[in-house]
Amino acid sequence: MTLEGRVAIVTGAGGGLGRQHALYLARKGAKLVVNDLGQDAADAVAAEIKDAGGQALAIAGSVTDAAAMGAMVEQVMAEWGRIDVLVNNAGILRDKSFAKMDLDDFRLVVDVHLVGAAICSKAVWEIMRAQQFGRIVMTTSSSGLYGNFGQANYGAAKMGLVGLMQTLAIEGEKYGIRVNCLAPTAATAMTEGLLPEEALALLDPALVSPALLPLVAEDAPTRAVICAGAGHFARAEITLTQGVTIGGGEDAGERLIAAWEKASDPAGAIVPDYGFRQAEREVAGAMKARG
Repeated sequence: MTLEGRVAIVTGAGGGLGRQHALYLARKGAKLVVNDLGQDAADAVAAEIKDAGGQALAIAGSVTDAAAMGAMVEQVMAEWGRIDVLVNNAGILRDKSFAKMDLDDFRLVVDVHLVGAAICSKAVWEIMRAQQFGRIVMTTSSSGLYGNFGQANYGAAKMGLVGLMQTLAIEGEKYGIRVNCLAPTAATAMTEGLLPEEALALLDPALVSPALLPLVAEDAPTRAVICAGAGHFARAEITLTQGVTIGGGEDAGERLIAAWEKASDPAGAIVPDYGFRQAEREVAGAMKARG
C-alpha cells in the first residue's frame, strides 16, 4: 500500500500522536504538511521526515484561525498543487467535573476540536471537490462516544466530530471525498496522569497511526469510526433499533415505559445510511399501525 503522490495535512503534528501520524504517512510515501501551533515543533517533525528521505512543509498556525488555515492551504497548493488527505488531529484538554468547569473552558475545547476541524475541512473542501478526491479523518474519542468523568467539554466536542463526519461524508460522496473518524488511545501529553504507568507503556502513539491507512487509501470506507490503541483495532457504530410503534394519546409516555425493553432490543438494529432514515421508519411504523 502506497500513498506516493498524495499530499497530506496533519494538524497538531508537532508532537505526540500528530507527530506519529505525520511520520507514518510520510513513510507510506505521502508529502506531508506538518501543522502545529508552534513553528519550532513543526520544523522539528518536518526535519525528521526530510532526513528520512521524505518531503515536508512545516506551517505554524492555530486551527481556530480561519485566515491562517486558509493561508496554509494556499501555500500547500502553490508548492504541490493538490491536497488529498486532511487529518484533523489538533486538540487540547481542560478536564474538570461539569460542576467545577468554567464555561470558557467548555467553549475553548469545543472551539479547538470541533470548530477547528470544521475550519480546516472547509479550507480544503473545494479543492477536494474539484479534484474529485479527498480523504478527511476526524479525531474522535471514546470520551465522546461513551462518556468519561471530567470531560464534558472534550466529550461534547468529540461526539460533535462524529456528527460532522456523518454529514460531510454524505455531501462529499459524489465528489470522491470520504470522511471517517479515528478514536485513538495513546500515551501523550494529553493523557499524562490519566492512566497508570503500566498502561501508558503499552499505549505507544505509533501503534495508533496504522489505523489511518485504510481511512485514506484509494478504497477507503466512508462514515467509519475506528478505535485504535495498543495495537488493537475495533469499529464503533451508532445503531438504530427496530423499535416499537405505540401511537399517541395521554398515556403514550406510560405505554412507552411499559414497552421500553422492546424499544431497546438490539436484535435487528441497523446502521442508518442517513439521518432521515429514522423519520422514514417512524412514518412507516405509524402507517402500518393504522392499517
